[in-house]
Amino acid sequence: MAVPAGADGAVPYVEVSCVDGRRERRRRTFWDCVSVRFEDAVPVRPFRWPPGGPHFPGWYWAATTGQHVGFESWLERDHLVLMDFDPAVVGVASQPFWLHWHDGSRERRHAPDFFVRRADGSAVVVDVRADDWIAPRDAEAFEVTRRACAEAGWGFERVGTPEAVLLANVRWLSRYCHPRCRQGPVAARLMDVFSQPGPLMPGADTAGDRLATLPVLFHLLWRQELSAEGMAVELLGPRTVVRLSGGGPG
Repeated sequence: MAVPAGADGAVPYVEVSCVDGRRERRRRTFWDCVSVRFEDAVPVRPFRWPPGGPHFPGWYWAATTGQHVGFESWLERDHLVLMDFDPAVVGVASQPFWLHWHDGSRERRHAPDFFVRRADGSAVVVDVRADDWIAPRDAEAFEVTRRACAEAGWGFERVGTPEAVLLANVRWLSRYCHPRCRQGPVAARLMDVFSQPGPLMPGADTAGDRLATLPVLFHLLWRQELSAEGMAVELLGPRTVVRLSGGGPG
């Protein structure tokens, strides 16, 4: 098996905290960790909130897992929202492990931002960094991580600033992501109304009082049981065409 990184030929290894519910640190070779459920891992380093600091850390409640996931910047939070909206994502954890390697002169380590488990069982390691904020040292860490993930059969993505319109729409819908927003009878009426594609606000009014129907409608859009046209190019509005997901007449 090819060595993914390290000018001295050393195999990278992973340092894990609190795997399988036990709060402890372990060091293993990277390939020994392929079967670990990193989507359940506790972050390997704490999230800090220094007064007046330049970062914006926090915790995001993910509807996908019903758990809080940490983030260290607004950009990371934005990508958490988008991952939570993605039906192919079934698990996500932040700062899941330390990846250690030797660069030929000294030991290095890097904690990727997220570990993502997909519905098909595949795994993706995600680092979040805007295109114009990647220093040479960071670029090296991302490349080491990419190569190590490829050897493990995982995907790796370095993501930057998301598309603004899509993000704005998904962030709006995320306000209605909690299961409490789903009211069964109202949801059934909305699904019936939008079995024929039509504009958002008139359809909500047809299903009942919009104060009661709109939160449920936005929840169904979040769940992607209903879909809205042009989510990536146009902000949601009263005339946005809504339909049952997966097609339908029109």
